Amino acid sequence: MDQISAKTAANRSAQRYRLARGPNSAFMEVYQLTRKETKMEVVHLAQKQLAARWQVSEATLERWRTEGIGPKYLKLCGRVLYRLVDIENYESACLKLSTSRPVAA
Repeated sequence: MDQISAKTAANRSAQRYRLARGPNSAFMEVYQLTRKETKMEVVHLAQKQLAARWQVSEATLERWRTEGIGPKYLKLCGRVLYRLVDIENYESACLKLSTSRPVAA
């Protein structure tokens, strides 16, 4: 019983300390915790990284983009980025069992 009351007292004093640090401190901590819980990790590869992954030239990727070949891409502030999810989906779509049969999904 004493351990529970000691923990409760410690939690209360910690809460008072958090609230005492500033008017928005408690709010900001909850906000940041919420952001961490809902944050999605999206991995992007640059053109150079994808070219190295597939062992093709960057010019090949540029040509594919103009011809509508290859994975979806983003163009942000003049930079071309590929989402890893889109790269993996494109790679899956390109799987073949033989020259005449694609892999069944």
